[in-house]
Amino acid sequence: MNITFKQLIIAGGPVLFLLAGLSIYSIALIWERWTVYSRTLSGMEDLLHKIHALLRAGEIKQISELCARSKNPAGDIVQKVIAHYGSPLEKRELAEKAVEWHVSRMNKSLTALATIGSISPFIGLFGTVIGVIRAFRDLSMYAGAGPSVVAMGIAEALVNTAAGLFVAVPAIVAYNYFAHKSNDFSSEMNWITEQVIDRSVPREPSGVY
Repeated sequence: MNITFKQLIIAGGPVLFLLAGLSIYSIALIWERWTVYSRTLSGMEDLLHKIHALLRAGEIKQISELCARSKNPAGDIVQKVIAHYGSPLEKRELAEKAVEWHVSRMNKSLTALATIGSISPFIGLFGTVIGVIRAFRDLSMYAGAGPSVVAMGIAEALVNTAAGLFVAVPAIVAYNYFAHKSNDFSSEMNWITEQVIDRSVPREPSGVY
């Protein structure tokens, strides 16, 4: 018995349609997050290189002007830290809150991706169990009828298993990628703001009185 693609889709039953819906939602989330991350990280590496160079030269004012002209969150954070009139502790608190705000914005919807990646194989397994139950039920009803009797039940089991993995793998890969990028952003910004604060705070002259 040859089973066509259409028959496989039908064999998957409601579970397969649920997984198809999760797959579409997952792809939409991945595209939306990709857009946000691209916009947030655009030009950041080049900006940080320029800030490093200006820090070595002690040009804090030029750093502020450079960041004010930039159009990304990294420049906005650094510029706010430099412009803030307060103690180093207050500047650090401002930097931490600004970085946390941008990271939370970047991580929005990642929980949904992680959830889809985690539950999809189990949904597929649920469909697999239903398919196996169907296969044994058909086999008991038509004893001695041959393998064609259980073919649709086995097809339902295999289709749902494959579909569960198909949905889960991209979601987990995307989640890990985005989480890694947001962690890198947080680390880079915490380091650069600490350097800016350290260089921008005037040091008291040391001496013996």
